[in-house]
Amino acid sequence: MQYPSKLVEDAVHEISKLPGIGKKTALRLSLHLLKQDPDVTHRLADSLIALREKSKNCKICHMLSDTEECTCENIRRDQTMICVVEDTPDLIAIQNTAQYNGYFHVLGGVISPLEGVGPSDLHIDSLETRINQSGSQVKEIILALSPTMEGDTTAFYIAKKLKNYPVKISLIARGIPMGGELEYTDEVTLGRSIVQRLQYNLDDM
Repeated sequence: MQYPSKLVEDAVHEISKLPGIGKKTALRLSLHLLKQDPDVTHRLADSLIALREKSKNCKICHMLSDTEECTCENIRRDQTMICVVEDTPDLIAIQNTAQYNGYFHVLGGVISPLEGVGPSDLHIDSLETRINQSGSQVKEIILALSPTMEGDTTAFYIAKKLKNYPVKISLIARGIPMGGELEYTDEVTLGRSIVQRLQYNLDDM
């Protein structure tokens, strides 16, 4: 692809690194920004820098946040349930279904030996700590993980680790196709899978 200048080429090269954006889309975005008032580009750049430098993770639920304090505690939520998700996009997807009003716990990934990700690399121990510190307030753990080999492995590990706790372990209903990603599942299907969740039974594994 030919570019009118090295500056445009550099911009296209960086923008096209974003997921779902190819070189043609990156070129259109670059040329669009050139036509805008300089303040538009400056605000975009400032917001991206602030996002990168100031974003934090909650120390309790590990959700992406502006502070390290848990924002869940400032919102009226059902304290008897914790929904375990892989990452923040999955949390947002479930929130947008308006079918769940409990707490969340972000693992920060899934167990994947091929990629060198083990249980110790995830926020599984802190989930156990939350259950211990809840004083039997937590009654149910919902494993809302993508129906992939890695997601199923992670769900099995967590269920086995928590089997001696007096909590119900449930799994979201499989209205989501095998190998699918929660982040890209439509809200109706995802919402129905939360409402129709199934109890996780280690004996069936």
